[in-house]
Amino acid sequence: MGRLYLVGTPIGNLGDLSPRAAQVLEEVDFIAAEDTRVTLKLLNHLGLKKPLVSCHEHNIRQAAGAITGRLLAGEDCAIVTDAGMPCISDPGEQLVDACHRLGIPVLAVPGPTAIATAVALSGLATSRFTFEGFLSVNRASRREHLASLQDERRTMVFYEAPHKLLRTLEDLLDAFGDREIALCRELTKVHEETVRTTLSAAVDFYRETAPRGEFVLVVAGAKPPEGPALTFEEAVDLCRALADGGLPPAQAAKQAARESGYKRADLYKALLAAGTENE
Repeated sequence: MGRLYLVGTPIGNLGDLSPRAAQVLEEVDFIAAEDTRVTLKLLNHLGLKKPLVSCHEHNIRQAAGAITGRLLAGEDCAIVTDAGMPCISDPGEQLVDACHRLGIPVLAVPGPTAIATAVALSGLATSRFTFEGFLSVNRASRREHLASLQDERRTMVFYEAPHKLLRTLEDLLDAFGDREIALCRELTKVHEETVRTTLSAAVDFYRETAPRGEFVLVVAGAKPPEGPALTFEEAVDLCRALADGGLPPAQAAKQAARESGYKRADLYKALLAAGTENE
């Protein structure tokens, strides 16, 4: 029976590939690659020639069956992605699961990962953090995801592409309020940059400046609650005043929740109930 190796590849700088990773890539029988063109460049850099099979998010189920068949027949395989560790916001999870179910040994050759790199560069709290990956392009799913994180106290890590960066920053600001953020761009590459700022300042900047490169966003977690500064009745009064001032009920409840410490949903229900009673 063969073995599956999870091989971490550089996230930008080819010099970050470990000697062990190079050795495993040389010794395995074949390599499963997210994009064979990208992996071919890495192999050329190493002076290696290896059979490559495609293993990406659109064919992973079919590929897993073919790969496990070869592993059961005694071949060794390394799975690599375009950058970083397989299975982390990249293909590989289904293949690893299939191998475990079939009793095929799975070994790791750890390599660079943008998550830990960005958290270390951020200067924000590193003792506990949560990786949230890419936000959904579906509006409702994004809102639901971010709403579930509003009270998250751990540092949060997101991946984002340049063409969606501004929208994501605006959504983060809307969901979390104005928090500290580190924007880590083009990690380990020539134009690597880490900017520590606030969500509001980042939104203002990227409304005027087109972002370039891939981003890792490291966002400060929620501060521990200090206890409501207002009674619930006073918070409802604030909510009503905001609504009377022209804010839609949902927005009034959200702002009152931020200022009072009470839950937005409770304030929203109370506001609607008060409006019904006054009719």
